[in-house]
Amino acid sequence: MRHGKKVNHLSRQAGHRKSMLANMACSLIEHKRINTTVAKAKALKQFVEPLVTKSKEDTTHNRRIVFTYLRNKYAVTELFREVAAKVGDRPGGYTRIIKLGNRLGDNADMAMIELVDFNELYNGGKKEVKKATTRRGKAKKAETTEAPAATPEAPAADATENTEATE
Repeated sequence: MRHGKKVNHLSRQAGHRKSMLANMACSLIEHKRINTTVAKAKALKQFVEPLVTKSKEDTTHNRRIVFTYLRNKYAVTELFREVAAKVGDRPGGYTRIIKLGNRLGDNADMAMIELVDFNELYNGGKKEVKKATTRRGKAKKAETTEAPAATPEAPAADATENTEATE
């Protein structure tokens, strides 16, 4: 019976599995997306998401904990600087797995795992713009922006009338 055995061993011994996941996590942090098999992507997701959560609070203790998992100081630096800044307001779900089909050589299921906030195609810029004002506030702003815009157009219209009159 396999009660409570949730870890996918990926047909590797513990040391090899930990090293492989650490290397894949460093590559994911550096490149923001990597291609791998579906099983490895799911294992990597479980490995990397707690580390991203730790990076949201930049303390020496959290940096040391993350460094014990990643064993790469450049990846730790980038995680705590760039990645943590982008995912600071997100409550979880920092990675996305997109299935790509089967690999030609051995027909393995392939997937792309990526950091969610770094993909501009899926975000579409929606994350950057937040609407906190009401319609009433926008209407007032629109009226104030229309009035100055109308004044420069009036002399331009007069200038075109003058040129037509001189011709």
